Amino acid sequence: MRFTHFPVVACGMRIALACASIAGASAGPAYAQYAEDVSASIEVATDERRRGLSWSDGDPVVRGSILIPVAAGLSLEATAVSLWGAERHGGADAVADLGAAYVRQTGGWRLRAQARYHLFPGVAGQGFGELGAGAGYLIGPASVDFHAVYAPRQSSIGGDNLALSVSAAVGVPGIPITVATWIGRSSGDARDTVAAARLRPDGSYWDYGASVDYLKGRWSAGLRYTDSSINAPGSYHTGATLIGRVGLSL
Repeated sequence: MRFTHFPVVACGMRIALACASIAGASAGPAYAQYAEDVSASIEVATDERRRGLSWSDGDPVVRGSILIPVAAGLSLEATAVSLWGAERHGGADAVADLGAAYVRQTGGWRLRAQARYHLFPGVAGQGFGELGAGAGYLIGPASVDFHAVYAPRQSSIGGDNLALSVSAAVGVPGIPITVATWIGRSSGDARDTVAAARLRPDGSYWDYGASVDYLKGRWSAGLRYTDSSINAPGSYHTGATLIGRVGLSL
């Protein structure tokens, strides 16, 4: 199937896939605006990198996601990722991202609000919650998105954390490939510098990168390059890396 024959929804799915890669989280939330029925996916990747930080200490991961629409534009989302005893999260073997998202299309704008809690089973004092909002504008096969995610003050992250980002994605004419790029800034107030280093090892920092994603039928694959401005002594798995992934929608 060639891109020129894709319906509008399929094009949107490709852009959503790229947005999920950009977010560095599960693919489920990015698909919320298109889901009408319960959907699930499974994926393997060479690293779990979020905002330039490895959540799996640079190890490969298995990720499973489920999305349950409950009303027009509103969905419940859950993602589980293997972490294999990640030091960043107190030796946790896994993280479960639990939340809800509301998406609304207004003209060419796609608006989104979300709430999410990151639960680390078997490890006490590591969980934390985040609130997010975003706006994206779709122009043909291209999309520009703005995101803001805020974690209120919590002892598990040593204060609060604000992540701002802007991204762009475009579908390649004639083939089911989407190319994307992004840049983000993380900052916040550190009440406990040791705990705050979990999400900001070098204080406020930038992360940036680019990705190429392929989607055909239920299968998807992608490559993502990511880097950050972090150079604090003892900061591991925060620099330049190339991440590969393969996924299947169920």
